[in-house]
Amino acid sequence: MSLLKNVGTIGGLTAVSRIFGFVRDILLARVLGAGGVADAWQLAFQLPNLFRRLFAEGAFASAFVPLFNRHMTEGEPEARRFASEVLAILLPILVFFGGLMMLGMPWILWLFANADLRADSENYALAVTMGQIAFPYLMFMSLATLTAAVLNSLSRFAAAAAAPIILNICLITALTWGAIQADSEATRQMTGMFLAIAVSVSGLLQLLWLGFWMRRAGFGIPFARPRVTQRVKEMGVLIIPAVFGAGVYQISRFIDLAFIRGLPDGSLTYMAMADRWNQLPLGIIGIALGTAILPALSRFIAREENDEAQRLQSNAIELAMLLTVPAAVALFFTGSAFVRVFMQSGAFTMEDAAITGTVVSGLVIGLPAYVLVKVLTPNFFARKDTRTPVITAAISLVVTVALNLYLVPRIGVLALAVSGSIGAWVNTVLLYGILARRGFFSMSQRVAGRIGRIVLAAAPMGAALWYAMQMGDPYFTGTTAERGFSILALAAIGIATYGISAALLGVLDKATVQRLMRRQA
Repeated sequence: MSLLKNVGTIGGLTAVSRIFGFVRDILLARVLGAGGVADAWQLAFQLPNLFRRLFAEGAFASAFVPLFNRHMTEGEPEARRFASEVLAILLPILVFFGGLMMLGMPWILWLFANADLRADSENYALAVTMGQIAFPYLMFMSLATLTAAVLNSLSRFAAAAAAPIILNICLITALTWGAIQADSEATRQMTGMFLAIAVSVSGLLQLLWLGFWMRRAGFGIPFARPRVTQRVKEMGVLIIPAVFGAGVYQISRFIDLAFIRGLPDGSLTYMAMADRWNQLPLGIIGIALGTAILPALSRFIAREENDEAQRLQSNAIELAMLLTVPAAVALFFTGSAFVRVFMQSGAFTMEDAAITGTVVSGLVIGLPAYVLVKVLTPNFFARKDTRTPVITAAISLVVTVALNLYLVPRIGVLALAVSGSIGAWVNTVLLYGILARRGFFSMSQRVAGRIGRIVLAAAPMGAALWYAMQMGDPYFTGTTAERGFSILALAAIGIATYGISAALLGVLDKATVQRLMRRQA
């Protein structure tokens, strides 16, 4: 299947999940608002969710997939034995780590909670309970990631891409209960408890869903006695540095939690809500591209088909920029409008929406870079080089922390978004420079020229959206009809302007589409 079709499959289903996620966050803002129970819930959910993204979807998948594909070239029985050995070690580690985190939850949350939440003994106790109930989600999702990695390696992308929809359906169910109750502190607290239960239930359901489709694909992972085999040791050597190489975005979110500790009540909610808008294109484009190219790159490099690896990497970068640059420019100018239209209501005030919209603009400055990191790091992982992405990630994190130390006291929560974006660009430049110096990948003049035209095409769209924001400002918080019309008008202006600019500059033509549609060998 071609890169474009693979990305379309993963990205399309991820888009459905993100739409459900928007419905979830709209309900979350209106039912819980910002601060208090809302911050308690965000803190309780952030920990298992960040660990999931960092260890399971980031490091584990990055280390497992190249090794699994190598064993697949030796025959399916070898791949099956390798997966069984990994599962036998992974399960007891997850049970031990999960139990330890649940027991230590009162002290762990204390490290990240801000002063307002720590001073509110009732909501802090609620956050601890919610965190303990929600943490089994990490164990279920880590096992689900193993199953998803097998499916992706077999080029069965749809089931894994659809799985997050289950999480959002479970959370929406819990929030719907809160939305139909009378607005009160007791309702918000009970809704938070239902949300925590829904998280763990969704993890179990996703594991069952992926297990079903793996069996349908004719692949089973037998249980075995835990043994540290040579193959498990090899994966262990890869997975520890991959935590930093593949998970720099998630590590930066951990850093954000540490800095949010000193910010006013509501800051955690503002950052989480803003990140939802950034995660829409990041999840649809970045995760889809990274997931789609890693198995193929691993096969090309294992067979020493360097021209095919170069072609695939070029196509992935071009597609990433084609999709993320206009998305980033559009959200930079219109982020506050989207937040006001969709989230401002009930417990989520105009001030909450204004701050969240500003944070959105800061986050999307780094959107193309976050996606490019996900596109470039598979080139290292496919060569079983997890050390280099660790070094570049460490440098970018040092830059991020230094900027946070300077900017957070001056501009508050917005600093976290801006610093993370600059750090992501530093990481991108370093990764590309190292690939080029080692002769693993070098961008052709054709691709560089096309990226330049993509940036130029986005500029008129940004100017048009800036002007449209001034005209539409009174309607973003108006009636439902006014909100709907204003946001549709913004979308139409952005699409039309970018479409015209792109056509005039030759950003997308028939030859480009055919190249991206070319079937992978």
